[in-house]
Amino acid sequence: MPTEIPAYSTPSRNRQVLLTTRPAGVPQASDFTLGSSDVPRPAEGKFLVRNIYLSVDPAQRGWASSEANYSAPVPLGGPMRALAVGVVTESRHPDFAEGEFLYGWFGWQDYAVATPQQVILRATQNLPLTAFGSLLGINGITAYLALTELGRPKAGDTLVVSTAAGSVGSFVGQIGRSLGCRCVGLTGDDRKVGLCTGRYGYEAAINYKSGALDEALAAAVPDGANVYFDSTGGPILDTVLRRMVVGGRIVQCGTASIGSWNPLPTGPRNEREILTRRLVWSGFVIFDHMARYAQAADEMARLHQAGTLGFDTDLADGIEHAPGAIASLYAGENLGKKLIFIG
Repeated sequence: MPTEIPAYSTPSRNRQVLLTTRPAGVPQASDFTLGSSDVPRPAEGKFLVRNIYLSVDPAQRGWASSEANYSAPVPLGGPMRALAVGVVTESRHPDFAEGEFLYGWFGWQDYAVATPQQVILRATQNLPLTAFGSLLGINGITAYLALTELGRPKAGDTLVVSTAAGSVGSFVGQIGRSLGCRCVGLTGDDRKVGLCTGRYGYEAAINYKSGALDEALAAAVPDGANVYFDSTGGPILDTVLRRMVVGGRIVQCGTASIGSWNPLPTGPRNEREILTRRLVWSGFVIFDHMARYAQAADEMARLHQAGTLGFDTDLADGIEHAPGAIASLYAGENLGKKLIFIG
């Protein structure tokens, strides 16, 4: 049963954050409007979820875009696709009871009529309710599964992580340390450098905006990197690629530095690096790994309860903060997993 459950209301209208303009690049507050509708009622076989915490995730940039992605674009005029932590307030499904807390595809809105297929995780672990949108959310489970399944780190490996203080990278460093890796983080803020080394498991951290990244990386990983966990792409990836050891593994988890994929951006040709270093370069999308989600969530909860894994949330209060939240995320303004309390 979740702990630290905040008081929440059951409003008589359903406030919604509607996507009204197709964004060019990162969605801005002006791409959304706030609307409201009647509170929906669940039909037979469905249940009503009252959202308490809305999740803000880098993947929402792709979901709002018209460009090719791994999911269909969010329809204009509809509520923004989003994960949320909520509570069942009315159920017409035998397997879901009123008062049960869930994490799933409930959108940026107060209420969602849901089916079992929209539920990612039932909140059964003895953790703060915010943990289900952060530690056990797609960011935490991505960190665990992508690192262990694709990065395959071994004790003594050097692990380099971009966006190292972000909602995924902050867990990658801690998990890597627990597996016996020497972890080096890349981030764009001196304040976050301190978080990386003081809280998130990194032996060293580099502010890539300070210049001379290649020189700083050469000093931090003089013998090269065995694993690179990347969420940025672009010039940072090009630099780290040339510091990989023979047989290294690259986990591509995001491409946050790329402003647009239309037209295709150009850059250094990296085929020769892949060949001569015999690298394994793999892309990771959490939705390909849902069969292992619950198992990974139990392991993340165990690590947290053992004191090995901490988590931070960057919590905003009020649904009015949602329209500008994705832009704030890409600007690096958050410290910890970004959630919005709307209860």
